[in-house]
Amino acid sequence: MSIRNLKTILVADAITCIGVFAAGLLAAEPVGALLGLPAQVVAVGGWICLAAALLMIVAARQAVPGAGLVKLIALGNLGWVAASFAVLATFAGQMTGLGIAVVTVQALGVLGFAILEWKGAAAPAAAVTV
Repeated sequence: MSIRNLKTILVADAITCIGVFAAGLLAAEPVGALLGLPAQVVAVGGWICLAAALLMIVAARQAVPGAGLVKLIALGNLGWVAASFAVLATFAGQMTGLGIAVVTVQALGVLGFAILEWKGAAAPAAAVTV
């Protein structure tokens, strides 16, 4: 994977995190109602995403993203996936159909980011091209 591709993946991941942060900060109540989740769950998810987005931006701004930082980001994404399925297991009875679909699809999308980021971090330095 090229450095450019890895940086693009990190930026795309950060943009999605900033979107979740904005929703959690500015619209926790209506988003929670739409998904059938407590507003606090939406808000906490937003704050978690802000922290993750900051790490992603730091990594993307490096000339060559540090493998350790990118692996940390990928592991954080895997934690997000696990937490998403824990939210489904905990709140499925009260969630709307849309809520179940959104949480499931975003978890799978984040899993995709985690896989790509891990592959990018694991690429030997000599194999990484600009």
